[in-house]
Amino acid sequence: MFTDLHYHDAPSGARLAYHHMAATGTPRGIVIVCHGLAEHSRRYAGFAEALSAQGYHVYVHDHRGHGETTASDAGIGRFSTRDGISKVIADVRAMRNLAVARHRGLPVILFGHSMGGLIALNAAESHPQDFQALSLWNSNFNPGPAGRFAQAVLAIEKMLKGSDVPSAILPKATFGAWGRSIPGHRTAFDWLSRDPAEVDAYIADPLCGFDASVSLWQDLFRLTFAGASPGRLALLPKALPVYLIGGGQDPATNGGREIRWLGRRLMDAGMMQVTTMIYDEMRHETLNEIGRERAIADFLAWLDRLDT
Repeated sequence: MFTDLHYHDAPSGARLAYHHMAATGTPRGIVIVCHGLAEHSRRYAGFAEALSAQGYHVYVHDHRGHGETTASDAGIGRFSTRDGISKVIADVRAMRNLAVARHRGLPVILFGHSMGGLIALNAAESHPQDFQALSLWNSNFNPGPAGRFAQAVLAIEKMLKGSDVPSAILPKATFGAWGRSIPGHRTAFDWLSRDPAEVDAYIADPLCGFDASVSLWQDLFRLTFAGASPGRLALLPKALPVYLIGGGQDPATNGGREIRWLGRRLMDAGMMQVTTMIYDEMRHETLNEIGRERAIADFLAWLDRLDT
């Protein structure tokens, strides 16, 4: 588990709360972790321990509007009153620069889960020389017409009641619908994992499960459609190693099909080192799923191949 909470004053104006798990033995690299929507950095302690044991420094920060990060323009559930996307990406780069200054000469791997994957891909495109590898887990970059319809709904909500309030529609169309899609579901959050202990821990966590604001949902859809656009993908180095993970029972990614879609999209953009893995039985939170040990071992094996 994480023992100490640290803070970093980022150029964006945010006071970023973060955890650092130091590498064991000879350091091999740095992993910057971007967490998902309506959760926080502490939930990645087990993942960080596994990486640390194999020689990786791990940095996990709370994004704006999440966890214990604070910013004058970002209450819980929103990135910022304006320019939220540029600021959340700037925060990722601030954590990267902090880590690189402390551990010079090590490669940097950018990791993102779900919303964190949306942020990570856009960050890698904005700063293509800053990261030596990229791993996106359980992120849907292909919401299709439903995503465009959601953007229209959010525009109406913003017009009627403003952006600094929770969306009344999107939680029902996403979290609510995904929860109902699980046959015989025990809770509304069974779509996250088949492990009841992990689901119960999420529900009991006061920093998880909150309703995102209209502006945050708008930022998420902008990240989604921009990140996988041909123009943005063309910014990535063609030799950048990319590792994609999905769950075959994850309603948020259409049973992993949108993970495969992203893999094809990256290869169509000329990316030469794209690996896609779908764990057929898993739902949305691979790192909190039954069988997570295999997924982490596979990720570590991929990291090993980067060294050769």
